[in-house]
Amino acid sequence: MDLLADYRRATMFFEAGDPTGAARLLEPIVEAEPGNSSVRQLLARAYFQSAQLNRAEEQLRELVDRDPSDHYAHHVLGRTLERMNRHADALRHLRIAAAMYSTNDDYTTALRRVETRVGLGR
Repeated sequence: MDLLADYRRATMFFEAGDPTGAARLLEPIVEAEPGNSSVRQLLARAYFQSAQLNRAEEQLRELVDRDPSDHYAHHVLGRTLERMNRHADALRHLRIAAAMYSTNDDYTTALRRVETRVGLGR
């Protein structure tokens, strides 16, 4: 198995709008290299994009557990939980992401949207 070639192919699938195809290629890479955060992040994004939200949550929680300062993992985890209608759970991660990277408009927009959903909107 050529992991680098598979990763490149998975990236091409993802960028071409085939997150399911990307996930199929990425799953064995994550299994072979569980500490590779870049591959795990792309797998989580592929799951998110293909609405495999429970799988996305699992990968993102692993990333956040390993590196609590990963603002992007917090953001995508928050967005995943939001899509699962778990707004109260999402709020924590979106707040962390927005606090770490307050100049990111996507982060603040997602945070405000979820705050409104849980009745905390300003």
